[in-house]
Amino acid sequence: MGEHREQWSSKLGFILASAGAAIGLGAIWKFPYVTGTNGGGAFFLLFIAFTLLIGLPMLIAEFVIGRGSKKEAVTAYKKLAPNSGWTWIGKFGVLGCFLLLSFYSVVGGWVLTYTVLAVTGQIIGNTPDYGALFGMVTSTAWIGLIGLFAFLLINVLVLSLGIKNGIEKANKFLMPLLFVFFLILVARSLTLEGASEGVRFFLQPDFSKITSEGVLYALGQSFFALAVGFSCLVTYSSYLDKKESIPSAATSVVGMNLFVSLLAGLAIFPAIFALGFEPTEGPGLLFIVLPAVFAEMILGELFLALFLLLFLFATLTSSFSLLEIIISAFTESKKRSRKKVAGYTGLVVFLAGIPTILGFGLLSNVTFFGLPIFDATDFLVSNIMLPLGCLFIALFISFKMEKRLMEQEFLSGNGLAKGFFSLWIFLMKYIVPIVIIIVFINTLGIV
Repeated sequence: MGEHREQWSSKLGFILASAGAAIGLGAIWKFPYVTGTNGGGAFFLLFIAFTLLIGLPMLIAEFVIGRGSKKEAVTAYKKLAPNSGWTWIGKFGVLGCFLLLSFYSVVGGWVLTYTVLAVTGQIIGNTPDYGALFGMVTSTAWIGLIGLFAFLLINVLVLSLGIKNGIEKANKFLMPLLFVFFLILVARSLTLEGASEGVRFFLQPDFSKITSEGVLYALGQSFFALAVGFSCLVTYSSYLDKKESIPSAATSVVGMNLFVSLLAGLAIFPAIFALGFEPTEGPGLLFIVLPAVFAEMILGELFLALFLLLFLFATLTSSFSLLEIIISAFTESKKRSRKKVAGYTGLVVFLAGIPTILGFGLLSNVTFFGLPIFDATDFLVSNIMLPLGCLFIALFISFKMEKRLMEQEFLSGNGLAKGFFSLWIFLMKYIVPIVIIIVFINTLGIV
């Protein structure tokens, strides 16, 4: 049990680890392509509103549950609500993390493959058509399987040793470096001829382009980008020292996330319009546009390799948090070997990821509700399960968790007045669940 109750060495370490859990594929890979396929500026504005009004209170809720229980996700609900059905929230989170990992790790494999190609100088200069390269990487089964296996192997090796020392220390160095590289990329993208059209697309809202489905995507993206809804950050915050301020830490994580999303948009959309790509490209958007932008830079191959290495790190920190909730659920209460559980989990996720890989080739004609395997899994996780998980957690906070304990955790380590706690409770009790339910009903066409 000792290894599970170690603590973050500092508030900065916790914030960067939590930001690392959130700022991976959500902010860098997924945000540009869902924004591109859902109308640009209006979607971005909705995403910001949902992140601040719904995502931030949800992040605080997961932190409060985690530190208040000092347990990983499944055991946390058992401790706070013993002998009740509320414990299923933790189990729902474990299932959600597993499904999310089944397609997230496939994309992680793509990032790893592109990193290897860039480091060995096989992208810029050797590839006249970046779209064709992406198609080859995703549709060639053996490339996808090797990438998936290697990505999961890194996860299993790191998590079998425990993540606190390595990840906390690495985050302090690599996350700021990722910001610096993003700023370089933004500067180059904005100076491309014709970039202003992309800036307008991204920052000038046109609400006529928003559909009810687009609103659901914006809500789902706000949860996906912050990694809330599956109780991943319940586990992370269970290691947080009592003297640290939860609202302050959550606000820092949300601020960093929104900033990275802004940078991702400013790096990608001006380049899309300047270089003649389509913003509706889909999951391959980042992999097609990035090499094209770096090709326009001096030492582009080197910068692309360095950026992809940092992007790979951000992707790994997110997958670590997803895998950690599963591993913790099976090791903390049952005293099982962490290394064995990590190995078995990695193997099962690998097997679950195979249909997603084949969905770009052999199984490309297989669809669920009209969507290919990859898109169907993503839609189920991001737009159905994550909002449901957030709804369950909001109801737990509102009707089950002891108010005195919540207030104690919320106010501990900061000088905030009790009025802020009352505001947070109001948001969790009325705004968060009502907005989620309205968006759901509207999307399903019930009203």
